[in-house]
Amino acid sequence: MSSAPRLLLVEDDVHLSGLLQRLLDQEGYAVTVARDGQQGLHRALVDEWDVLVVDRGLPGIEGVDLVARLRARGVAAPVLLLTARDSVADRVEGLDAGAQDYLVKPFDVEELLARLRALLRPRAAEPDELPVRRGRLLVTQCRVVDADAGEVILSRREADLLAVLARRPTRVFTRDELLDLVFEDAETTGAVDTYVYYLRRKLGRAVVATVHGVGYRLGAP
Repeated sequence: MSSAPRLLLVEDDVHLSGLLQRLLDQEGYAVTVARDGQQGLHRALVDEWDVLVVDRGLPGIEGVDLVARLRARGVAAPVLLLTARDSVADRVEGLDAGAQDYLVKPFDVEELLARLRALLRPRAAEPDELPVRRGRLLVTQCRVVDADAGEVILSRREADLLAVLARRPTRVFTRDELLDLVFEDAETTGAVDTYVYYLRRKLGRAVVATVHGVGYRLGAP
């Protein structure tokens, strides 16, 4: 059986998808191409993938919507979004939907390959289920089963932030620490505050506690 990483490329531009498929084949990936969002959704749900590369401007189902649907259905494979849009709002929307990374067209192929390697880099084994207040966070599934709110789907960034806090529930993290641990591509700690707001909006204000003058910690049980 081949050990090549299985990569689903969802891209409607025939020329670009052909170039990327040849490049990725040469780099040792087992590549399957889907030409629109609907086909991408189907292929992502019926097969197992190591990584997905998804164009944002897809026909059928738009790329961000596709990623959100996959996360809601429990697909945990890392996603790299390709897009022609470069605003902060667009990047936040894509990451909040559950993508791990975001690459703006036109891009250098070496950067694309480096980002894919980073997404595929194995992480140290950690528990997938972590206690959070009156519920539990299922890390790889990006969802919380909560006694009050029921089952709540999180974006990948929201789940990563909550997991950092939940793994060390008594520690107070500064905003700079959380920026380094969860938001490597962000330039200011405003991203931390924004995602704390998102978590509180979904799970209640008490899920993350503010320690004034220091930063944040997991909310008390």
